[in-house]
This record gives sequence, C-alpha cells and structure tokens, in this order.
Amino acid sequence: MSVALFGMERADIGLAGLAASGGLIAVGVGISFWRGLGLERSLLWAALRALIQLLIVGWALQLVVDPNDSLIWSGVWLLFMLAFAAWTTAQRAAEVPKVFALSLLAYALSGVVTLGVLFGFQVYELEGRTIVPLAGIVVGNSLSATVLVSRQILEAASEQRGVIEGRLALGLSARDAFQPHLQRALRTALVPQIETTKAVGIVALPGAMVGLILAGVDPADAVMVQISVMYLVLGSVATTTTVMSLGISRELFTSAQQLRRL
Repeated sequence: MSVALFGMERADIGLAGLAASGGLIAVGVGISFWRGLGLERSLLWAALRALIQLLIVGWALQLVVDPNDSLIWSGVWLLFMLAFAAWTTAQRAAEVPKVFALSLLAYALSGVVTLGVLFGFQVYELEGRTIVPLAGIVVGNSLSATVLVSRQILEAASEQRGVIEGRLALGLSARDAFQPHLQRALRTALVPQIETTKAVGIVALPGAMVGLILAGVDPADAVMVQISVMYLVLGSVATTTTVMSLGISRELFTSAQQLRRL
C-alpha cells in the first residue's frame, strides 16, 4: 500500500490561531527577562526569522506540490538544498579540508540511497510534493550529525597525533592507524539518532505523525508514514556520516602515509 496519498481534511488554524500560538514566544521572553538570561532579543529574532522563512517556503512550495507541476522545479530546489547544506557544513566545520566538496558528496549520495529505496520500491509516488519534503528530511536531519563527525575526526587527528604517528611508525597503514578514532567519531555522531529512534512513540510523538493526525489522517496511517520517515532519517544519517568520515580520513594523510598538519 502506498502511503503517499491520504485523503485529509484541510487544517486551517487561521490568523487568530497563529497569533495565539505566537503568544507562547512571550512566555519564553518573560522567563528570560525574569531569570536574567538575556535571551529576549534572540527569542524574538528566532521567532520572526522562522515566520519569514516558512512563509517564503510555503509560497515556493506552490511550484512543486501540484501533481501537474514539472519535476524540474523540484530538481532546482534539491540542488539549492544540497548546496546550502554543504555551505552550512563548511561554515560550522571550516577547519576540515575540502569540507564543502566532501559534505556535498555526502548529502548527494545519502539522498540517492535513501530516496532511491523509497521511490524505487514505490513507498511514495514520485512527485514534487514527495520529493522535496523527503529530501529536506534527509538533508536536514543529516546536517548536525555531519558537522559533529567532521569536528570529532579533526579533534582526534589533532589531540591524538602522537598516538597515530606511533602506530604509523610501527608499520600500520594510515587506514589502520586512524581506524579506532574513525569508529569513535562515527559512534558519537550516530548514537543520538539511534537513541531518538528507540524512544519514538514513548517519550515523544514525532512531528510528521502529529501533523498528519491534526490534518485528519487516521492514526494508524499516520504511524505508517512516521515509521518510514524515522527509517529514512536513520539511514540518511548513517550514510552521510560514513561518507563524510571516510572522505575526511583520506584527506588527513599524504600519499606517503604521513599525517598532515592542519
């Protein structure tokens, strides 16, 4: 059964509902002022920025959500999404060699693998309204883990330089000398997502499922969609961090099997 199309009622909270929801920001501002946190401006700016960005995205999505819309727009959206994610990664892990190219490759390969499974087995129909949101889930959830594994690998290469060079001096290859640190970095990046997946449905109700239920979809169908999304996220994070870590570890060593000074 395809879970791409569900008949759902229109969910319209209206401007009054939106304003009421925004009142919760005032709660955060009040707490910040009360406890002297100094986060009032940051909270207001974050709320305003999210509002503007989502309004722009909501308008732009009109170019891809209709089944009759050309998939070219979806392709353009994906290219921009990948480039922006790679740029963001490069900003957050600027010390990593060739970080932009490596992260762009990691996000692209992750998208090919995960979306290839979902569309190849016709879990979702190949349409703009499925391609763009699912790609956003792949890239968005992989970004923080990609940055984390990049930083972890770079820190290991710097802080454990003596240990790594000692292994190289004993005759180990660059790959074997760095393998323990690579494994540790990958575990650090993957464990949070694994724990989130294990706790879903008990500790927290995920956003996709809640959104579908609020839109009028049967809870059983909403759960099926959410399960596929959680598997998508876990697979994308695993793929992206693996590609990124392998790419960085190759850049850390010269052709003569020497650890570079970064």
